Amino acid sequence: ASVPDVETGTGLWEFQIERAPAGVVLDIVPWNSPFSATMLKSAQALLAGCSVISKPPPSAPFAVRAWARALDEAGLPEGAYSILPAEAEVSEYLVTHPGVDKVSFTGSTAAGRRIAALCGADLRPVTLELGGKSAAVILDDADLATTVESLRRGSLPNSGQICSAKTRLVVSRRQENELLERMSEMMASMRVGDPADAETEIGPMVSSRQRERVEGYIQAGRQAGAKVVLGGGGRPAGLGQGWYVEPTLFADVDPSMTIAQEEIFGPVMSIKTFEDEAEAIAIANDTVYGLAGAVFTGDIAKAHRVIRKLRAGITWINTYHPTYNEAPWGGYKQSGIGRELGTYGYDAYTEVKQINVNLDVAPSGWFADRQV
Repeated sequence: ASVPDVETGTGLWEFQIERAPAGVVLDIVPWNSPFSATMLKSAQALLAGCSVISKPPPSAPFAVRAWARALDEAGLPEGAYSILPAEAEVSEYLVTHPGVDKVSFTGSTAAGRRIAALCGADLRPVTLELGGKSAAVILDDADLATTVESLRRGSLPNSGQICSAKTRLVVSRRQENELLERMSEMMASMRVGDPADAETEIGPMVSSRQRERVEGYIQAGRQAGAKVVLGGGGRPAGLGQGWYVEPTLFADVDPSMTIAQEEIFGPVMSIKTFEDEAEAIAIANDTVYGLAGAVFTGDIAKAHRVIRKLRAGITWINTYHPTYNEAPWGGYKQSGIGRELGTYGYDAYTEVKQINVNLDVAPSGWFADRQV
């Protein structure tokens, strides 16, 4: 933009806005999606001109080697991308290292809070994609057959070990019985077994520790008075060996219960009923998280009205879980800070610079440079 010189009142000055690479980027990824999370983070950082250090999870240290090989074969300069497999404690060292200019983390809210504190001490830019306790609001006029089929893909992908899984179903009291019946049938029909078998829909938990954690939540739900509609914490039939958890469906879940508030990260679903639209929205928003949400209804105007009131960063109407690399991914509240993917994610790996020039004494070649 060209404007009169603000100091002398004569001549013209011009300003430009430029984006520069943020510098050295540290990306830390979780065990539930190490390859895709690393690829998406590092691709945007590299495109922005940054160099990247990827810190894979200790439980999957070699998950991103194929990505590194692909970058090498594509001709990426040596040193522009590095992988550092190590225990979790190394993350703190890297986060506070003066050679790191930007941190991008995906994982638990507890770990994200610690990383945010460490970055805050040095005012180091950080993007956090954290946990979720996402709700599907199922209104009176929803097609339950379509809804339940969407929830098969949206609530139980990766054996329920995914941050955006729709684990809370908020349904009209008038449709509760039919939804319980349909959900029970759907979950019971999902094959639990060997993850290497193409027919398997629900595999084991990632570790014995994670299985114990999920079983602990199921026990907490039973003790709090939630009604077990399906499952209940036993081992799936014929799968006594391995880190398997019986898919479990709870009804009569009060929003204050632990199973309604904390991220379980397993094949555990809960159902809560509402009387009217306002109560449905209040229940959906009654959590410290705000990653994802969905609305199922036959009225598109009603769907948009409700979806805009959900405190969630990623939302769907009458479907669940398709997304696009061009669209921003991230959440409200304790589900994170900032966004990944799309132009929003790309911009996070850049710094913005303002350049002002007095055109009366512009450097030689200024106009040519500007055109380039």
